[in-house]
Amino acid sequence: MKRLQDRVAIITGASSGIGAAIARSFAREGANVIIAARRVERLSELVAEIEAEGGVAIAQATDVSKEDHVDRLFAVARDRFGKLDLLVNSAGIADHTPTDQLSLARFREIVDTNLVATFLCAREALRMMKPQKRGRIINIGSISAYSPRPNSIGYTSTKFAVDGMTRSLALDGRAHGITVSVLNPGSTVTELVPGMADRPLAESMPADHVAQIAVLMASLPDETCMLEALVLPIAQPFLGRG
Repeated sequence: MKRLQDRVAIITGASSGIGAAIARSFAREGANVIIAARRVERLSELVAEIEAEGGVAIAQATDVSKEDHVDRLFAVARDRFGKLDLLVNSAGIADHTPTDQLSLARFREIVDTNLVATFLCAREALRMMKPQKRGRIINIGSISAYSPRPNSIGYTSTKFAVDGMTRSLALDGRAHGITVSVLNPGSTVTELVPGMADRPLAESMPADHVAQIAVLMASLPDETCMLEALVLPIAQPFLGRG
């Protein structure tokens, strides 16, 4: 039996990077994955890849910062499968604009994508999971919630907030059998940083490594929660390294 056999999972930010890696890994473990992002062509390519390996995947074009888009996304799980077992909030924006040059519009865009979207999706997940008396939410945070980089005020602020949101959600879900976790990756090869996917840094890890931890979190017994996890390449300077 595969570890996520017949589970239904929604994964946001699934057109690339960590979200796409988690979608592949969940599908290989037997989950039915509903993948969401704004880039429809990339989602279609991922669906074809998963189906070629014998998995089940449904693409849903979604801007997770918009409430009506999120409503439609969760309706797919409700209408197609009648349940939701897993939600992975992986959609995100990284930005390295110096604070004194960052526009309010860009700051709000980062907040909407990294934080507001996490709230909207988690709220809908709770609405589906509460009657089930079970379910699991995994929020993708960042090492920046422990140790930020310079010129990252929008990204850092939202990742600190995601950590706090995770703890609040975990309390809200506890009485209903719902677990909530935050997975904080270190430097990972993704498209968040322009050029990184083409020229990965030596101190970066493949997104598949992060996906392995997501699978572990998702496959724990219902009564067990890995509240938080920090995973990083050993070459990345952190806690005295480097």
